[in-house]
Amino acid sequence: MTTVSVQLGDITAIEVDAIVNAANEWLLGGGGVDGAIHDAAGPDLLEACRAFSEVRPGVRCPTGQARITPGFNLPARFIIHTVGPVWRGGLNGERELLATCYRNVLQLCPPNDIRTLAIPAISCGAFGFPIREAASIAAREIRGAIESGLNLETIILVAFEPQTFAAISASTTGLRDPAD
Repeated sequence: MTTVSVQLGDITAIEVDAIVNAANEWLLGGGGVDGAIHDAAGPDLLEACRAFSEVRPGVRCPTGQARITPGFNLPARFIIHTVGPVWRGGLNGERELLATCYRNVLQLCPPNDIRTLAIPAISCGAFGFPIREAASIAAREIRGAIESGLNLETIILVAFEPQTFAAISASTTGLRDPAD
């Protein structure tokens, strides 16, 4: 049975098999969680990301897709990079693209023997996705994966600030242990 929890803190310090990076399409670092992960993982992460072929000029990971690298200097063995959509009012497929991010991240877990996973609030920082709606999508996709037989021990939804923590907590009540 998969345990789902919500944690307030720094995703780069969590000891799990893999953390998720809310990346940009070029995978070369950026602001927010992406920059923090690149800083904490060290320069080898940048080189690993550069090794991914561009699918079109400047794009190594299109929106909705996911790529995996070693964790390098992080306590996590792997980093799963996914590119969430930029919020443009919700009329440009943003919800489905965000759902696809979660599906693609979770699909990378079994073949890489990932049993414990930490996920930030994808697309909710600089990309502007409304946190309550994003948290609801995350909960729906995680629930669907678990019900379809995804066999992870632990999924930690990580919030960097209290507002995000509250929104994620409210949206995932049915997924989490009542004591959480």
